[in-house]
Amino acid sequence: MTSFNSGAQPQNRAPQSIGFLLLDNFTLISLASAIEPLRMANQLSGRELYRWSTLSADGSQVWASDGLQVTPDASMHKAPALDMVMVCGGIGIQRTVTREHVSWLQTQARQSRRLGAVCTGSWALAYAGLLDGFDCSVHWECLASMQEAFPRVSMSTRLFTLDRCRFTSSGGTAPLDMMLHLISRDHGRELSAAISEMFVYERIRNEQDHQRVPLKHMLGTNQPKLQEIVALMEANLEEPIDLDELAVYVTVSRRQLERLFQKYLHCSPSRYYLKLRLVRARQLLKQTPMSIIEVAAVCGFVSTPHFSKCYREYFGIPPRDERVGSNTAQHTRLVPIAQSVLLSPLAGPMSALNQARNESTFASVRV
Repeated sequence: MTSFNSGAQPQNRAPQSIGFLLLDNFTLISLASAIEPLRMANQLSGRELYRWSTLSADGSQVWASDGLQVTPDASMHKAPALDMVMVCGGIGIQRTVTREHVSWLQTQARQSRRLGAVCTGSWALAYAGLLDGFDCSVHWECLASMQEAFPRVSMSTRLFTLDRCRFTSSGGTAPLDMMLHLISRDHGRELSAAISEMFVYERIRNEQDHQRVPLKHMLGTNQPKLQEIVALMEANLEEPIDLDELAVYVTVSRRQLERLFQKYLHCSPSRYYLKLRLVRARQLLKQTPMSIIEVAAVCGFVSTPHFSKCYREYFGIPPRDERVGSNTAQHTRLVPIAQSVLLSPLAGPMSALNQARNESTFASVRV
């Protein structure tokens, strides 16, 4: 990853134009978290630092994962001149990426556009071969399938990753942190800090912050030993570590290890370890075309019958039934999408800036 200069840029710099490519079932909160900092950067600086537009394959409406419809500004083939493309993904990402998306993204890369993604949008960039050799962040639910599908991509549990000309973020509000860091690089920390204050955002998280998985929500920072043990388990699902060895790694006794799990997770360490492996197996069964034998092997089961028995006892159905009627277990079928005519001229960013002129914070930060 490359570091960036936090100093302000020259005032005569042209506005940066960012296109947000909306995939079906994208998460609206991630899109808003990425766009709102740009709007506020314009408002607080009193200048048009950023322009943005929403795009779809053919310019037609796109459904968000919460059921809302968004009418994009243009089709991706008739987008205005762009400096950066940000892919907005969400639910069922493997089914929503088409051959047309891939071809267009590859064209943008050849034209030296900076490329980014929020939520599960990293899958689209990886599928197009545009994250090979790059560090990458994605929503934690998509980590397992991406690690298996794209071994040349360096996956991370970080909230967001800025690696050269690739900017990737997990979901929820993580895009807000990523965009604040990009704004800080472009126009100085004072502006990004002021944006954070306007959004009542207590702390701008950095690239060292990791996604808060369910265990951390439950434990906070009160049990570092337990979190360290679980992190070791999560990193060693294919070849499970013996519980005595785990205890030695974190300098606790086997009895202490048992007590920690019973007190805070209400199960034995072995049961929790098994649950992690089975949850990973379910993700792979639903999100990849791997065979049941392969899934069993990469999740640390010595035999397929033993895997099937454990799976059925935990989830109530055998692994083979998990895939009945599931389209996500198949390879992504890429189909062409027809182009449509360009919609009305893009006026959103300038309209927002003009409306902001009456705000007390207008031009309150010098850049």
